Amino acid sequence: MYKIKLLNKISPQGLAVFSSSNYQVGEDIENPDGIIVRSASMHEMELPPNLLAIARAGVGVNNIPVERCTELGIPVFNTPGANANAVKELTIMGLLMSARKIFPAMEWVQSLRGRGDEVPKLVEAGKSKFTGPEIKGKKLGVIGLGTIGVLVANAAVELGMEVYGYDPFLSVDTAFKIHRGVHHANTLKEIYDVCDFITLHVPATRETKGMINSQSLNAMKSGVRILNFARGELVDDDDMLAALEDRQVRCYVTDFPNDKLLGQPGVIALPHLGASTPESEENCAEMAARQLKDFLETGNVRNSVNFPDMQIPRSGRGRITVTHRNIPTMIAQISSCIGDNINNLTNNSKNGLAYTIMDIDGQVTVDMVERIKALDGVISVRMFK
Repeated sequence: MYKIKLLNKISPQGLAVFSSSNYQVGEDIENPDGIIVRSASMHEMELPPNLLAIARAGVGVNNIPVERCTELGIPVFNTPGANANAVKELTIMGLLMSARKIFPAMEWVQSLRGRGDEVPKLVEAGKSKFTGPEIKGKKLGVIGLGTIGVLVANAAVELGMEVYGYDPFLSVDTAFKIHRGVHHANTLKEIYDVCDFITLHVPATRETKGMINSQSLNAMKSGVRILNFARGELVDDDDMLAALEDRQVRCYVTDFPNDKLLGQPGVIALPHLGASTPESEENCAEMAARQLKDFLETGNVRNSVNFPDMQIPRSGRGRITVTHRNIPTMIAQISSCIGDNINNLTNNSKNGLAYTIMDIDGQVTVDMVERIKALDGVISVRMFK
């Protein structure tokens, strides 16, 4: 019986993945084998001694102590792509809002309440203050061509925009999904030079934090409109506000508000609505649950931020998985603890951490596991019968 602890409310559709005969699932579970989390912070949490894996129902994992989990041999899963359509739709809405002054126009209309029969005339007299350009024929720069970035780029092409995409780490699989009308930008400068709108779709890393700053803003086309539905840390808020005041930036739409940005002219701030759809929550929950279930029952790893991906069909009576340091002779030492009855051995590594799956023709024994655990460099060992 596996025990799954929930740190947030999780969609019942996702939890239906866990059968009641093999799983106990709830918020009050003690000593869990797995944890499912959405936004709750785990940085101050003492990780349970029996914990085998954590699944984040979403993409960002900055609420999870990933480095500590890696040291303990605990994979952290996320759900890339599960909320992609929701974020794409909100980005397109932000694109239109940044151009057509929809938000200030709506606020102004509400101020006319109580003016009776005057309202139609006042509307006609005042609407010119909210004139904004159409997006058709304008240039959009998409920085980051992951699942969401590609969906946004393709949708913008269909809306009649001229789209430029930039991603130095573009995968082959993703490249096949990009609309043939999207221009491939080799540098950010190509986007900054020509684009009327720029949308960000990259993770917050050491390299990307603060990438939108005074230097990059000054390199952009005057009057650019910027959308940020990725991570708030990508933008230097002080530099953005200065660029808005100078009219170098015409509008900044962000899904990551803070006190500094609220009430500032030219800023449209949304309360982190990117994945706030019932469809997205269900998709994320189900994907997180399936990945956690697969790891607990088979040792397979899919969409982990700290473990290498490994999805190997069972090919023996038993299975042993080993998490270890990626050091020389490790595979030979592990194999010697099993003997000659290894049917299949697969190994992969990620950032210095290695993961090995061995399918055994014979019976997996506790003695085998203990011998492997005793090896220097081994972090954790699991056995499947």
